[in-house]
Amino acid sequence: MSEAIQVSLACAVLTVSDTRSAGDDTSGNLLAHSLAQAGHQCARRDIVRDDIYQIRRIISDWIADPEVQIILTTGGTGFSHRDHTPEAILPLLDREIPGFGELFRQISYTEIGSSTVQSRAFAGSANQTLIFCLPGSNNACETAWTRILREQLDSTHGPCNFAAQFKTRVEEN
Repeated sequence: MSEAIQVSLACAVLTVSDTRSAGDDTSGNLLAHSLAQAGHQCARRDIVRDDIYQIRRIISDWIADPEVQIILTTGGTGFSHRDHTPEAILPLLDREIPGFGELFRQISYTEIGSSTVQSRAFAGSANQTLIFCLPGSNNACETAWTRILREQLDSTHGPCNFAAQFKTRVEEN
């Protein structure tokens, strides 16, 4: 029986915010740090205003970039008139991963109660790139990372994980 080999993934982190800058992007920093701690690379990182077309421009570039395997976004998934991440990204997806948003809201309910119904966290794939869209709060990003993403981006996690689909690409190179 062969020992499972941990696959290091090339990731991108996008912060969607009208108010954050590189100096105070705490949720983006949390995600980039968490990725590094888990042995992944943060190959791309950016901050964009909550504008449908600016979000789409960056995400489209990253989807087309063969160096990016995973995209994590933080922000813009709420229910206010300023939150546009789902409207920007959902049309770009080849398919959705409905279980991610469902599980995130289930876990989040234990932390914030019925306010979780206002979260529009979601995930999907486009051009063999996995995209996970998280709320902008540090607590939400920490919850998503520790309770879902850390395991699902770990190629040794069983019985299944999202990272395993990248293992054959790594072995072929």
